[in-house]
Amino acid sequence: MFTTSFTEMFGIEHPIVCGGMTAVGTADLIAAVANAGALGFLTALTQPTPEALVAEIQRCREMTDRPFGVNLTILPTINPVPYDEYRQAIIESGIKIVETAGSNPAPHLPAFKEAGVKVIHKATTVRHSLKAESLGVDAVSIDGFECAGHPGEDDIGGLVLIPAAARVLKIPVIASGGIADGAGLVAALALGASAVNMGTRFIATTEAPVHESVKRQIVENNETDTLVVFREFHNSARVAKNSISLEIAEISKQPGATFADIAHLASGERGRSEVLRDGNMEEGMWWASQAQGLIHEVASCREVVETIMADARAIVSKLSNSVN
Repeated sequence: MFTTSFTEMFGIEHPIVCGGMTAVGTADLIAAVANAGALGFLTALTQPTPEALVAEIQRCREMTDRPFGVNLTILPTINPVPYDEYRQAIIESGIKIVETAGSNPAPHLPAFKEAGVKVIHKATTVRHSLKAESLGVDAVSIDGFECAGHPGEDDIGGLVLIPAAARVLKIPVIASGGIADGAGLVAALALGASAVNMGTRFIATTEAPVHESVKRQIVENNETDTLVVFREFHNSARVAKNSISLEIAEISKQPGATFADIAHLASGERGRSEVLRDGNMEEGMWWASQAQGLIHEVASCREVVETIMADARAIVSKLSNSVN
């Protein structure tokens, strides 16, 4: 057992988190993560309406009796999102752990706190982590530059970012970005984190609701098979390297290029339908971290978690025996 401030605060068996992943964070995956003793988050906005989210929460409860949470990602959108209604659906469903991401969570914290909900906020910098702490969040999940999704614009890897955050924060820190095995867990704990967050590792599991071609591609890819796109538009994003993401990168470099020039290629709906659903790996942009280089097989969530914990215990034991 690895008991940390995170496992104690959130009542979780293992210090492992599967954070919110759009189109992937459904009950099928999150219940399996919970049953393995880790903490998973359903993604609220994967569901088309707050009512659908309520139904998905209930479906997850029918598949596990262990704790799980809901991710609420707050971002500017073309079509307004009824965030307050999603928040109310989370509260009324009795969820007690929420992961916020994207914009400032301040407007949602009073309602969550009044309902006894613990909030983990995702951040990419120490300054934003400190701001989140000052607002009253219970923990911070900090994304190093290795992560899939949006790593921010500072390009600070986990070896520096994790201890820099842990040194100044009084709340638990969850290390995210490039972590997929027991060595990563031990390293993160040594750097001051209380848990690790893994996304790409949990996509390459039998329970993940994505096409088998996606899972096989993650296993086949190595640590160089990602690309940072949207940097020119100050919205950097790490995605898997394929013909679409390479085309996006090439167009974006052109003088005067705007996001509108690549929007048809970067469409989230295109990535979800062509890649995640249908397995057409070169027909859409999809997210993956540098942790691809550490993933060598598709396994069940339980096998992933048990292997990570066994390897972590073995590493700690070996290190202990080598210290005089």
